[in-house]
Amino acid sequence: MQLPKNILVPTDFSANAEVALDYAVALAGKFDAKIHLVNAVSLQFAEYGVTVTSSMIDTLVDANQKELDRLVATRSHKAAFAPTILDVGDARNVIEQTAAKIGADLIVMGTHGRRGLKRLVLGSVAESVVRHVTCPVLLIRASEEMPK
Repeated sequence: MQLPKNILVPTDFSANAEVALDYAVALAGKFDAKIHLVNAVSLQFAEYGVTVTSSMIDTLVDANQKELDRLVATRSHKAAFAPTILDVGDARNVIEQTAAKIGADLIVMGTHGRRGLKRLVLGSVAESVVRHVTCPVLLIRASEEMPK
């Protein structure tokens, strides 16, 4: 078994995603691994009749890139980071394609832990990723503690 050297960390900027990022940073520091932080700008709101303009997409992309940069800047003294990745599309597809592209050895991602009707209606990005990628996936719930 080889320890991970390329750790992919998807983020939607939620509290759960930040906990997962901190967990990945701790692991990367111990394994001398590099973190690849990825964000997918979703256009799902277009499905609900909202007109999406290119300027709206540009605004979202700019805001998300600034947030990615902030996340890296506040943690770069603890682990090595590859250039951030920001893509427009469904989070499931972006994560799966990015994992293949960078040769991810491990994906560390947060999960909301939804059950029942909420899970049925909202779906599970984490479940889809686990089912479709070839590398291990470590799911972190926001209530879990950081490794020491």
